[in-house]
Amino acid sequence: MRLKYLVGLTFMAIPFLMGAQTLETINDPTIKIKELTEVGPFSEGLAAVRKDGKWGFIDKEGNLAIDFREDLVWDQNADESRSDVKGIKYPEFKNGLCAIQEIKDEGIPYYGFMDTQGNIVIEPEYLNVTGFKDDRAIGIYCRRTFRGKNNFQLNIYEYAFTEVVLNTQGEIIWPISKRENISMTKRRYQTPNLTASFISSDLILVKTGDNDFQISNISEQIQKP
Repeated sequence: MRLKYLVGLTFMAIPFLMGAQTLETINDPTIKIKELTEVGPFSEGLAAVRKDGKWGFIDKEGNLAIDFREDLVWDQNADESRSDVKGIKYPEFKNGLCAIQEIKDEGIPYYGFMDTQGNIVIEPEYLNVTGFKDDRAIGIYCRRTFRGKNNFQLNIYEYAFTEVVLNTQGEIIWPISKRENISMTKRRYQTPNLTASFISSDLILVKTGDNDFQISNISEQIQKP
């Protein structure tokens, strides 16, 4: 009987401890959950949240750290076993950088990276790219040169492609190989696959044929005079 009396007093005390607050005001979210359509996992202290087709990032206090934007890379049908843009299911930060994209004149997506402040630090100049690991990533750099306009007043570009290793400052620190046979016609375009991957912080594995591979030590080659 005494136990029931104490329990009753405890529940009676709750409204006094809460004062004028209600459950709704106590649990009032920073971002209304009903407004969000998707929430990604936390990575490096930030989690992606989607609303109205745009993504932003919240911190671990629930504050909106990066406002909603349309250029973040994601694919709800992504193959998460891949390390390139085809494997990004949610926007996320790796080594302080998150992949972004820009659709250019040909209707083709080019990829770059933004920092945790939402600033673009690596311009979208890559046709495919991995996320960063150990401050390095692999991408297909596309250099395009404007050559004028055709009879229909459409821009004409000349393209050169190189698979490269880049650092978090956007510097190309090692060229892996020139790339050929990449169609830049929107109707025929497909995101080109990468031939190289990191197997350690310094070693890259490069596919050179159907069943042929080679391994290169990037750090040793970068240090050569």
